[in-house]
Amino acid sequence: MTIASSTAWEAIGTHRQLAGARIFTVDAPSIGAERHPPLLVLHGFPTSSFDYAAVLDGLRAGRRVLLFDMLGYGLSAKPDRRYTMALQADVAQAFVAERGVDRLALLTHDMGDTVGGELLARRAAGVWTVDVTRRVVTNGSIYIEQAHLSEGQQQLLGLADEMLPGDAPIDAASLARSLRDTLSPATPAVPEGWPEDPLPEAAAQIVRDDGHRLLPRLIRYIEERRTNERRFTGAIETDPSPLHVVWGLDDPIAVPSMVDTLLAARPDATAVRLEGVGHYPMIEAPQRYLDAVLPGLG
Repeated sequence: MTIASSTAWEAIGTHRQLAGARIFTVDAPSIGAERHPPLLVLHGFPTSSFDYAAVLDGLRAGRRVLLFDMLGYGLSAKPDRRYTMALQADVAQAFVAERGVDRLALLTHDMGDTVGGELLARRAAGVWTVDVTRRVVTNGSIYIEQAHLSEGQQQLLGLADEMLPGDAPIDAASLARSLRDTLSPATPAVPEGWPEDPLPEAAAQIVRDDGHRLLPRLIRYIEERRTNERRFTGAIETDPSPLHVVWGLDDPIAVPSMVDTLLAARPDATAVRLEGVGHYPMIEAPQRYLDAVLPGLG
């Protein structure tokens, strides 16, 4: 069943105090017997865990699924502060520890790929002792020099790292249009598996509690990627857990050449390339996404 509204999505979750902040979390139990380790899902910029509403039931067939909205995103708290990948990884670590999970698979997207990279770097250093059994990486600019940043991203990066004024010309409608621009031209207005267009609900979560005013602060992760790419992407490449890559080929930002670069660095990895799908495969083609992701999770 697809949860098509932000209100219904919030109803299945719980707000928890994690790493000193109020964080929206979902701890979804397995459908049927638990045959696989729990799955930790890390979403991207500028959206939230709601991205996975159409695929959650498919993901939790035989496994428990943990999702959360990163600090500053979705239904979580949105303080006016500096945001870093270390901060988001701290939240992820706290969530996993609070739920008593010490063995898991990892599914990441967009900025979540980088947060996942930070967690894996900590694992390599012996700081994060969770056993990662398998990983699936999806569309994200893990090789930042190959990324084709959108005009909107470049504009946000050109602003000061501070909260936008209250009259800033960004609203839910403009954000929904920006999200639409990252999808494949082949993606219908209402993607298969959704009862209605999910992008207005996704955009409404961005603007909740003035979250759109934080966008110049949240997007600094791109600068971090440039500065610390060898830490983040290096860990994605070298962590010993089996790696599977799922990529929408019509992504205008995280372009398909990144898959080739990652596979060259990690020859034992497997990959599924999705034609006619853009930056948000889990939204644009939920069943094709599940068919591509689940084999990588075991």
